[in-house]
Amino acid sequence: MPDVAGTCHQPGVLRQGEALGSGHLTFPVGASHNRLIGIARKQALGSGMAYTSSQRPTREWPLLLLAVALVFVICIPIWQVSPGQAANAGLSKWTPERFSRLLLGPEQIACYCAFTWAALILLSRYLEVRRQRRAFGLDLLSTDVGVCILPEDARLLKRRVEQAASRGGPYILANMLRLALGKYAVSRSGRDVSETVRMQADVDMGRLVSGMATVHYLAWAIPAIGFLGTVRGLATSLTLGGDTKSELGEFIREATRHLNVAFDCTLVALALSLGVMFMLHSIQREEEALVIDCQQYCLEHLVTRLYELEPESAGSDGSLSRTSG
Repeated sequence: MPDVAGTCHQPGVLRQGEALGSGHLTFPVGASHNRLIGIARKQALGSGMAYTSSQRPTREWPLLLLAVALVFVICIPIWQVSPGQAANAGLSKWTPERFSRLLLGPEQIACYCAFTWAALILLSRYLEVRRQRRAFGLDLLSTDVGVCILPEDARLLKRRVEQAASRGGPYILANMLRLALGKYAVSRSGRDVSETVRMQADVDMGRLVSGMATVHYLAWAIPAIGFLGTVRGLATSLTLGGDTKSELGEFIREATRHLNVAFDCTLVALALSLGVMFMLHSIQREEEALVIDCQQYCLEHLVTRLYELEPESAGSDGSLSRTSG
């Protein structure tokens, strides 16, 4: 049976050694199509991505710099023309002793411990995301244009994926491919493979979300600790109201010092909470993008290249019967 350009080889025509040796079926293409394949390969190697991006990324950091520049351009002239004597007088009161009382205290130290713990957890999660992305460069599946995968080759490709992932795994992408290829070897259905990829992506996403439980608790605990310091400072300052023996100046000085402690704890805790929440959302976005990219890789290099034997065989039998008739 002659081959038709742009279609897969028929299983009966393909030699057994060719199917098992390569693990793929290739399209017979012409010279012009070969040039297009070469261009696509160069673009994929140049971008360092094993999948095709469907949208342009948002340049958030340049937009942040632009936003800060616009705010400074508007606010600095207004600050200069406005009377700033009161602001300068307030800044002059921030002595090193005042800074030490702002940054040091039992509640502040507890907030620093929680912040450091959360930062270390998020750093390990970020390094794990970087490690997971190395799987895209392991050549788990062929990224050549015009490749089909037979059900008979699914187990061979599954062993290939397991061997490639065993050197530095486990990998989310490798596990997704392993389950999808195992499902294809059993069911021989591309729809079942697509559903397996979707379900495994949901499982991986849920596992990543549940792994952030401790960080979510710390992000809530840091401002709560700051509010404890606020309550302690306010309570201490209110207890001074029953002291009628001290002088008025001493009373005002002690009450003001405890009020400073109250609001200093809240200030430090809220500032640390802002940092933790920014890092938390940044890492969560990286992890979600990792799972989405794994799904995109499976769709491009596995699901869309699966060879449906039964529909094709039925169609070819019908055409042969009409030709013989």
